[in-house]
Amino acid sequence: MSSFGDLNRVNTNIQSLDSQLSLNRINKGMAENQLRMSTGLRINRAEDDAAGFSIATKLNARVAGLEQSLANVGDAKSVLDIAESSFDTVMDNLIEMKSLSTQAANDTLGDDERGYIGSQISALATDINEIADQTVFQDTQLLNGSDNTGGVSLTFQVGERSTDTMETTINAVNVGTLFAGLTATASENLGAGTTAGGAAASGAGIVASNAASADQGGITFNSATAADFRNFIGAVDTAIGEMNDRVNEIGMTQSSLSTREVTLSQSISANSSASSRIMDADFAKEQSESVRLQILQQTSTSALAQANMGPQSVLGFLG
Repeated sequence: MSSFGDLNRVNTNIQSLDSQLSLNRINKGMAENQLRMSTGLRINRAEDDAAGFSIATKLNARVAGLEQSLANVGDAKSVLDIAESSFDTVMDNLIEMKSLSTQAANDTLGDDERGYIGSQISALATDINEIADQTVFQDTQLLNGSDNTGGVSLTFQVGERSTDTMETTINAVNVGTLFAGLTATASENLGAGTTAGGAAASGAGIVASNAASADQGGITFNSATAADFRNFIGAVDTAIGEMNDRVNEIGMTQSSLSTREVTLSQSISANSSASSRIMDADFAKEQSESVRLQILQQTSTSALAQANMGPQSVLGFLG
């Protein structure tokens, strides 16, 4: 600010220097204002608000993790949906087995008819194994108990923290697994002439084999009687019960994933809102500031022009 008497000096125009300083500050403010309006951000560099920039960066990183976690949840639900659809088909086959074995248990049928029914049930068992082999997601065998492990364990990353995981196990649904009880106490479950472990003895009626590395097990009918089929009905009921357990487990996991989906969506919204309050520009405020700076720029430019003309008044002293 010029002091009293500074206007009488010619070598140094103090008033002009003050006007230039003021105009430079206004121009700098206008440049920052235009940057905020062009980017939509209140903070464009760390120097604008170092603390706010750091907090917003953390929030944005969290939002990115939450968004990917939401996508992961969707993928996890897709995996379970694939498994569930195969479960439905397997269950249909087991229900058909139940109907056929109940039919064959009736003494009104002859040996030939029971042989036809046994062939049908064997074919249904083969279909179950094929369904298990074909249920794949991203090269992961979901149902056939590959490597004879009896199931596949999956860990889903359902949050942005390392501990935000959800684990589930999908048990195998091949014939060897579903009818494993038949091979344990064969003399009770499969009728006379069958040995423990599912090995066929002389005159064995119904034989179930365990899943092995080469196949998924199977069911063999060898002149099965009505009594054999009555025992087999119980085995089918057990298999249906096991399938119900698997469906129930998948249903609970799907429900948990749906809940997590809602939670993640809410977290994304909340964290995005928090980041926006820190980073985003208030356009109404910035527009008002722009008008104010334009007026000040014009007045400062006018003041600078007048200050530059000030030394001309000194010529009056020279007469």
